[in-house]
Amino acid sequence: MIAHPARSLVWRRLGEGAKPRVAGNALIPPPMAASRGRGMSVDEGHAAVSLGEWQGWGTSSPVPAMVNRVIEDLRALEREVDTRMSFGGLGGKLQGTFKVQEDIKHREVYRNLTNAEEKLQFFAARQVACRLLGSRGYLCQKCWIAKEDCMCSKLVPCSLWNGIRFWIYMHPKDFLRQNNTGKLLWQLFGVQSATLSLFGIQEDEEIMWDAFLNSGKSMVWFLYPNQNSSPKTVKDILFDDLLPSPEGENTVQVKQVNLVLIDGTWSNSAAMYKRLKGRWAATWGENDPPCISLSTAGASVMHKLRPQPAWDRTCTAAAAANLLLELHWRTELRPRGLDEQAERVENAIDVLLEALTVRRRRMGRSVARRERHTTIASKLQNNS
Repeated sequence: MIAHPARSLVWRRLGEGAKPRVAGNALIPPPMAASRGRGMSVDEGHAAVSLGEWQGWGTSSPVPAMVNRVIEDLRALEREVDTRMSFGGLGGKLQGTFKVQEDIKHREVYRNLTNAEEKLQFFAARQVACRLLGSRGYLCQKCWIAKEDCMCSKLVPCSLWNGIRFWIYMHPKDFLRQNNTGKLLWQLFGVQSATLSLFGIQEDEEIMWDAFLNSGKSMVWFLYPNQNSSPKTVKDILFDDLLPSPEGENTVQVKQVNLVLIDGTWSNSAAMYKRLKGRWAATWGENDPPCISLSTAGASVMHKLRPQPAWDRTCTAAAAANLLLELHWRTELRPRGLDEQAERVENAIDVLLEALTVRRRRMGRSVARRERHTTIASKLQNNS
């Protein structure tokens, strides 16, 4: 097992000789225009995370103990330096004098951790804690977009075929990002059909791996460029236990096929895959987890707006839509309505793109980007 309980972390008091870092002649960056935690008292905005709040952001796990520990340490630092923490700008990051002091202290804590697993869990918990605090009262909990641009009313939830379950394995730096597309999957299908699991958050990862163990290794597949010598596709996924028997009677469905989507930048996804690979080897004694590649992968509509390193690297929701579509092309799965579910995902991406575009225009930011994407409808037409 990779995950281990991280030891309790306590901020260490700085020595008198510690000096904050400076950039040029400026000690701290100027305040950003965006304000966070509006409509809340200071105590409400910086309080520990409750179960209701945590799961309101789209999770289905218990509140991570390390996240609340980091929040407690941040509040202790407020009292120590007699400065309120503030958030703003892209991603709701810490700002001002408090940011300078917190940066010094969290780096010292990180240096004093000798175990790589503890370092990862502390890194992940700090990322999640700061994003939670910086988003309270500012982002809609459902769609992760600023409340004035909330798009929830434009999304129509639907059911995902119960023979599959998506796991969105998300990097902490993508948590609560407004342009993240993985969130669309549980908005559409619900958290039991599309479940968020945060990289480095022990509670989330244990729930995911427990589900894998209950299903069995043949029922777990990772959507990731094939790293082994024998490439796999959706044709290699076995659904025999989930399909009607030859006599026409429905078999009792006990297990689902778990489809894992790695949701992070392409540089971060390498570390995420390495962690999954290590856990797979420790669990089942095999070096290479079963990875599948898509034949229909290409630039998604989101590439009209947000920068990506290459056109052939698609967003998480578009990858899920393409995966559903390729499953639909399997003759035995055609009655499952996976093509309609794929189209629902693509429509949700369009809604997200529109909401972000409207917001960017209002803020005076550019929305121009070369258009190059293929819709689910056109793919269906080409393969009919």
